[in-house]
Amino acid sequence: MPILPAMANGTPTTTMPKPTVLPAVVVTATRSAQQPFDLPLSIDAVDLQRVQADRVSINPSESLREVPGVLARDRQNAAQDEQVSIRGFGARTTFGVRGVRLYVDGIPATMPDGQGQLSNFSLGAADRIEVLRGPFSALYGNSSGGVIQLFTADGTDPPEWRMMFGAGRYAGQRVELGTRGIAGNLDYNLDLSRLSGDGFRRHSRSERDNGNARLRFTLGDGSRITVVANSVLLPHAQDPKGLTHQEYLADPRQAAPSALLYDTRKSVRQNQAGLIVEHDDDHGGQWRALAYYGERTVQQFLSIPPSAQTSPLSAGGVVDLDGDYGGTDLRRRWDGQLGGRPFELVVGSSWDQQNQQRRGYENFVGETLGVIGALRRNERNVVWDFDQYAQASWRLSPRWSLSGGVRRNSVHFGVDDRYITAGNPDDSGHRVYAATTPVAGLLFRAGRDWHLYASWGRGFETPTFNELGYRSDGGSGLNLGLQAARTDNLELGSKWRWAGDNSVELAWFQADTRNELAVDSNTDGRTTYRNRGRARRRGVETELQLSLAPRWQAHVAYTWLDARFSQPLDGSAGTRIAGVPRSALDASLRWGASHGWHAQLQLSAIGAVVADDANTARAPGYALVDASVGYVIDDAGMQIAPFLRLDNLFDRRYIGSVIVNESTGRYFEPGPGRAVYVGCRLTFR
Repeated sequence: MPILPAMANGTPTTTMPKPTVLPAVVVTATRSAQQPFDLPLSIDAVDLQRVQADRVSINPSESLREVPGVLARDRQNAAQDEQVSIRGFGARTTFGVRGVRLYVDGIPATMPDGQGQLSNFSLGAADRIEVLRGPFSALYGNSSGGVIQLFTADGTDPPEWRMMFGAGRYAGQRVELGTRGIAGNLDYNLDLSRLSGDGFRRHSRSERDNGNARLRFTLGDGSRITVVANSVLLPHAQDPKGLTHQEYLADPRQAAPSALLYDTRKSVRQNQAGLIVEHDDDHGGQWRALAYYGERTVQQFLSIPPSAQTSPLSAGGVVDLDGDYGGTDLRRRWDGQLGGRPFELVVGSSWDQQNQQRRGYENFVGETLGVIGALRRNERNVVWDFDQYAQASWRLSPRWSLSGGVRRNSVHFGVDDRYITAGNPDDSGHRVYAATTPVAGLLFRAGRDWHLYASWGRGFETPTFNELGYRSDGGSGLNLGLQAARTDNLELGSKWRWAGDNSVELAWFQADTRNELAVDSNTDGRTTYRNRGRARRRGVETELQLSLAPRWQAHVAYTWLDARFSQPLDGSAGTRIAGVPRSALDASLRWGASHGWHAQLQLSAIGAVVADDANTARAPGYALVDASVGYVIDDAGMQIAPFLRLDNLFDRRYIGSVIVNESTGRYFEPGPGRAVYVGCRLTFR
């Protein structure tokens, strides 16, 4: 969908009834600035600077819902993060994000094993989110069923201070303060935010503090140095856990009884920093080097009963993780000609590493539950990757363009067991996963405003350390027998635009996976995994952007997706992959301009979802209507933008997300009822 870039001097338009819409520019697909209309793939850029959107800016799902192929669900559970999947990849995860690569300003928010978190996405400081889907995602390496990248906004001239205040039912209270500007050769953006609230369900209170800073220094020789720092603090996030269907019908706001009994909760602290050095040469090419380092601690209290911890092989009921991570990425881009036609080549190499101390404790002391007890697990987990990649695009003729690339992936897992007893043997070990993942795409310009394309690629997905963490047979040590999943990806598409910013895009895709990784069992927060043979994800995406009148705009994003096991190991061929709806629709109608009154109606409709691989449990589909209205007062020195949101306008009862293969039948996480949110954004220039 089109994004609205900032004006060159950073001052928004205030005299025109409708801002000028310029073509979107994205960098995630090719690692250089390109218009998505000219690429043989599916990619969207969601503008986060548009004040008329009246976003609460708490979670990325508020914006990702507008992108076809993406299912982003707010679980109403800060202890488990949001559920995000792209074309069915990542739907099985029980917490965090996996199967999808995450980045912030080019720095990975996904660890080398494929596990990622959205909690450090600082939305208030961001300019846009880019979402890459389909075969070309494989160029980002392990576990790249899709790529989501957030970009911090540039500084403005004149400099400005920004404040945001908001409060609402279930969403809690949010306060944000930021400043951005340009001072000589320094471009800066600093942002702090705090969120706190009780949540929709009982035992779901949480607090979250985010900080984000980006400093860019422009040197006189075509070089730039960018410093990025990011922090997130989640000091206490309660976990209400899932409900059975009977519990959901009785009271969707209740917490699972075991959540109250064991006071299930999670705390997270993460700090990271990165350095990016770029140099443009005299021939249009570029050198780019990135280095980053971070530290992350996690402590989580589960509801595993003491009776289940009597085995000497038990890892206890408290998970305690403490470690650091870091990496580098070096790439070279050449712009020139091949055979007298425009040609671009990018070659690079990346290295990432995570060192993690994993401890497990009993969650009881005597008769007291939900506290740290005796040590039951102590090991050092190390995972690192060393990848090489190349990608190129070649304008074969005025009508034809060829794009392609290849990545060599090598992911190394190692375990050093430091908890060895008579009944718990040494579980140290290591495992290496490797793959070569090629991609190719062909674009045909059927007309100036109509492009057709085809793309193909192979993907690669290793288990994460969390998926290796427990063996299905109940034995000690990591489940090092898990295989990596391999996927063949195919996409055919059409892109058509007319009369300014009107456009329609259509894509058909199919992804065939071998050694599909799936949840084997999920009990009291402890999940085991296994390979489930072959799976197929096949579907259609369409996106429509319409300017109906000078002040009216409509947007529609629709996905139909059939995701099922085609040749599993247990004979249950044909069953649907859990957590993936067959259809998803997001449609919005917007009225207004860059100042004065504006309003929006938004419809979200999600099809039914099966909650287990046997397809015996099911969450019904639902449709929700949200509405918002706001007013923008804008002059040379200040902008005031109050707004009012009504989410779930008709107070529908629905299941917002599911916990895949939850062994006790508590699959269901209810979504909130009707909610009112009031906010105001202030900008001082």
